[in-house]
Amino acid sequence: MKYCSECGKAVEHKIPEGDDRLRHICTRCNIIHYHNPRVIVGCLISQGEQVLLCRRAIEPRKNYWTIPAGFLENGETMLHGALRESQEEACAEVDNESLYRLFDIPYINQVYVFYRGELRGNHYGIGPESLEVKLFDEKDIPWSELAFPVVTDLLTEYFQDRKSGNFPVRVEQPGPLWAEHTGWSNKPR
Repeated sequence: MKYCSECGKAVEHKIPEGDDRLRHICTRCNIIHYHNPRVIVGCLISQGEQVLLCRRAIEPRKNYWTIPAGFLENGETMLHGALRESQEEACAEVDNESLYRLFDIPYINQVYVFYRGELRGNHYGIGPESLEVKLFDEKDIPWSELAFPVVTDLLTEYFQDRKSGNFPVRVEQPGPLWAEHTGWSNKPR
């Protein structure tokens, strides 16, 4: 951030009095501009033994597969956001949804919250952010073409959990080596 969104003057990057973090502070009006983590919500949708994936039509990771997910909007709960993303990206409605997985990734300022649920009916389709939407059996998942490491981890754990029929809520805080190993970065979404 270079300029204040309130008055247009330059900002400084310093620790305000009484705070413990670097913040962007306007040199004229002294407004502190806080930057907080972004919350991404999504839904792992199953139908019988299959899971629903979307091939991305947008960057980042255009042409790669993912579950329906995106940024939480102001004024909505995490569940409503996940269901909205399911509708927007896969034209899918979800039943029996439950919280399933959280990834807390402070070094890229993001939190991922995933639900799992069942496809309502057999109705799904291509939304404006998807090139293709398809149900996959576990053996047919395009593992090398998954868009994000969190999707790989989510699907891997889901198929393991499905064997036991036990789907615990897991919370993980992957470290920077995970990001480096997987090619993950803090690129804008």
